[in-house]
Amino acid sequence: MNYSTIKKTAVAATLVAALGFAGTAQAQQVFGGRSQYRTWSIGVQGGITTPNNVIGGGNAFGQKVGYFQNKVGEYYGLTVRKQFSHLFGLEVEANRGKIKTYNHDLSGPAIENSRGARSVETSVNWAASLNGVFQLGTIDFLRRENAVNFYAKVGLGAMAYNPVQYANNDFSGTVVYDNKGKWGDGVIGDRDPKRDRDNKLTAFVPVGVGAKFKLSEVVALNLGYTMNFADDQIYGPARQSSYKGKFSSVMAGLEFTLGSKDKQNLTFANPVATLYDELKDPSLRNEVEALKQRVSTLEGTVNTLSADADGDGVSDKFDKCPGTPAGTPVDGSGCPIKFPEPVVNNVTSNGYYAPIQFEFDSSVLKTSSYSTLDKLAKELRDNNSSVQLDGYASAEGSEAYNVTLSKDRANSVKQYLVNAGVSSSSITANGYGEKNPVASNATEEGRVQNRRVEIKK
Repeated sequence: MNYSTIKKTAVAATLVAALGFAGTAQAQQVFGGRSQYRTWSIGVQGGITTPNNVIGGGNAFGQKVGYFQNKVGEYYGLTVRKQFSHLFGLEVEANRGKIKTYNHDLSGPAIENSRGARSVETSVNWAASLNGVFQLGTIDFLRRENAVNFYAKVGLGAMAYNPVQYANNDFSGTVVYDNKGKWGDGVIGDRDPKRDRDNKLTAFVPVGVGAKFKLSEVVALNLGYTMNFADDQIYGPARQSSYKGKFSSVMAGLEFTLGSKDKQNLTFANPVATLYDELKDPSLRNEVEALKQRVSTLEGTVNTLSADADGDGVSDKFDKCPGTPAGTPVDGSGCPIKFPEPVVNNVTSNGYYAPIQFEFDSSVLKTSSYSTLDKLAKELRDNNSSVQLDGYASAEGSEAYNVTLSKDRANSVKQYLVNAGVSSSSITANGYGEKNPVASNATEEGRVQNRRVEIKK
């Protein structure tokens, strides 16, 4: 490998590493850590090769671009990829196959190279590379997970190859110009004519684009096009010794994501939709609800029927226990609900936190929960401790819908704690749907109690 290639490779490697670490840092900020996602995948692929690529240019076997003709060869292999963020991943790719080409004048007779060869078949015994994979864009961008993902990749690898030059365009009659100046049968496997069948080793740079289509939570269809630029004349001896070998591959394959199905696939995770949901559901909507409550309180000065001095949700006109401390659970008459332990702001004397309640078919926090969560956030920050949030739903609706709803409720509580300065990594949010009811779902009173998030320290 010459100095220029080494220098270009070093620059490319530095750029890939920088973008990769930047993507990793962004993933930590946006997603709160990769542990909640599936990040490993393996793939199998197969396709064809051609000796040209879309950007054109000469090649080692032909004197001119017009003389160098496409001939299809087979190519297949596998990949192993680690996704570091929604933008960047590292992939190890291994392939093998054949590259075929032949020379002829499009308007006249066939053109031989300097050693009488008109066609070449290069066997790629193996080709292995480390690629940086950059995800460029998605569709369905308001979904939590995308169905389609576009990507580009660039890498550096090594390839073991062996070219065979033929006298005819039908790949028959192998010829070689030996060191004694005579023509004879044999294999050309180097820049110089040698009668050997040894594989030659060269470096190459793959540059490609593609698209992935999500077929299920585990399987994706991968379609890609890759241009490969070698640092050697992979088609054997040729007149134009300054040319380096190149070829393209068009591949299709299946990619299998590893890990628990309960975790989201980071490859198809949508940060735009996640950020939209975070603003729309727990944060922005909570602020809007809080503003509505403040407006209601101001209007209450001229409408005594809506006045609620202690903020317990029961109008002063019907409140039998005025002056209830903020955040205290009350019954329909405005009086505190009795718990086995003394309760202050939904917290018993032994540190037990009462469940956070939700309205029907809603994951929006009630303003009455804020004081409880503020106390919990302070305790978590002061003690540098962790907490588990278990979300539940009542029995209305389908089981699958209620699992999603309960997960959203747990994430609403998590987002409030994160906004209050608690580390995201110290909070675990689960959704269990209709499981573990604390009251009967046959009555509305029971269903109200089942719409909750339990706090476990």
